Order: sequence, then C-alpha cells, then structure tokens
Amino acid sequence: MRGRLHRWDRTASPYLFVAPFFLVFAVFGLFPLVYTGWLSLHQVSLYNVDQADWVGLQNYWDLLFGQPSSFFWNALLNTVTLGVLSTVPQLLAALGLAHLLNYRLPARGFFRTALLAPYATSVAAATLVFALIFSPEGGMANWLLGLAGFDPIQWESGSWSSQIAISVIVIWRWTGYNALIYLAAMQAIPRDLYEAAALDGATRWQQFRHVTIPALRPTILFTVVVSFIGATQLFGEPYLFGGQSGHQGGADHQYETLGILMYDTGFHHSMLGRASAIAWLMFGLLLLVGLANTLIARRLRSAK
Repeated sequence: MRGRLHRWDRTASPYLFVAPFFLVFAVFGLFPLVYTGWLSLHQVSLYNVDQADWVGLQNYWDLLFGQPSSFFWNALLNTVTLGVLSTVPQLLAALGLAHLLNYRLPARGFFRTALLAPYATSVAAATLVFALIFSPEGGMANWLLGLAGFDPIQWESGSWSSQIAISVIVIWRWTGYNALIYLAAMQAIPRDLYEAAALDGATRWQQFRHVTIPALRPTILFTVVVSFIGATQLFGEPYLFGGQSGHQGGADHQYETLGILMYDTGFHHSMLGRASAIAWLMFGLLLLVGLANTLIARRLRSAK
C-alpha cells in the first residue's frame, strides 16, 4: 500500500503542481478565446447578449469585403503606419542608448534606472501630458515650431500629424524598456571579441557594426516582433489623445487602429459579433507575425 501511494505521489504530484496554471489559463485565457470565436459567428447586441442569431462567416465577410470594409482596411493601414512610425525610431534610439550605457559612464546606474521611468508611467498620465504638448492652442510643440519660423499644426485633426503625435507618445514610453533589453544582451557579448577587433585596428563604430549588431540580431528580432504586437494592440494612446472623438480614432477615423475599431464596434455600435470577428482577425494577424518570427529566427540560426 505504501509503495502504491509512493508511486502515485511521484506520478501525480507534478500534474498537481502545474494544475493551478492550467486552471487559471482555462478560465481567463482559453474560455474567453473560444467564447469570442463563438460570438464572431453570430449577430449579437450588447444590450441583449442572450439572443444570438447565427450568421456564420458573415461578420468576417462584411469586415473584409462588405459595407464596413473601408473602416477595417483603414484601421489596419493606420495600425501598420503607427507601428512603423513608432517602432523604427524607438528601436534605433534604444540601440543607441544601450550602446552608450554599455560603457563606463559616470552615474551609469542612475541612467539605467531613469530609463524605466517612462515605462512605469501610466498610459493615461503620459497621453494627457502629450495631448497638452500637441494642443493647437498654446501647446509646446506649436510654440517650438513658431520659434523655428513654421506655422502651427492642427495635430489632432490631421492624418499624418495625429499619427506622428501618437507615435511620439509610444516612443517616449517604450524606448527605455527596449534599451535595457539591448543593454542586457550587449553585456552577454564576450569582451574578447571587442579586444580582438581593437587589436585589428577597428574603431568603436566599426566594433559596433561588425561585433555588436551581429550578436544582437536575435534580440533585435525579438524587440521588433514584440513592438509590432504592441502596435497591433494599440488602444490607450489614440483613445485618450482624441478626447471626445477618441473612441472612433478621430473625427475622420484618421488614427483609428484595430483596437479602437473593435472597441467602437462593440461598445458604441453594440455589435459584439462583429467586434469579436475583429478580435479574431487581429489574432490571426498576430499568428502570422509569430510564424514570420519563427521562420526568420530559424534562418538566423542556420546562417551561423
């Protein structure tokens, strides 16, 4: 009897230890995913969730090719442009900051800690401050443009101007976070590589190009993918930046992202089925990004 209990303990204990995770995941992860997929195949109103009419793939067809398709493709285009405008400068700045902090600078620990301050700031606080900076009436951005001899810009009403303003918020919040990721990866590079490059007469810029960048390729790929996923889910910054019209991405939907479109469709137009279809299209887009990441990472490993 004791031996049987011992064998049962050795066999079942690992499953009992990991069971809480799978239980929490099933309740808060798997069930909402499956339920959202079920809703996407129905016509459901926010005010009468119990009554769901089966429509099959009609919600997906309408989003991609039907009457509201222009809003979906506009939101997808805005999501991509906002992702590019925020990701490229952000990662370049993070790479430069990490390279500087990798040297023995005075107060290096303070600067490393300060890099996380924007990331620790709430989305609401950061967006409201930048909304004042880009305000057409007395905002600091237009004041600086005036000093340089340029006319003031209506940042919120323009298509590119509003996306640039929102991208600045994202860049400010996430540059330090990515810089610390790059810094940790740089510190894992063997110092022997830099010493050998210095003995061969390589300058610091040449060491950065031919030693640091190749060693950071997997980390750079990781930050690019994570930043794109974050851009796909962008919601708080455009929602709060637009004020009263934030729920639809501006008066002319000029900076409406997929997250904003999903929220507006579900909670302002009460079409939970169509909003669920948008969520699943976003999920499919992220799966494609993950697949591309896997293929690129595999090619990088095979190239070594």
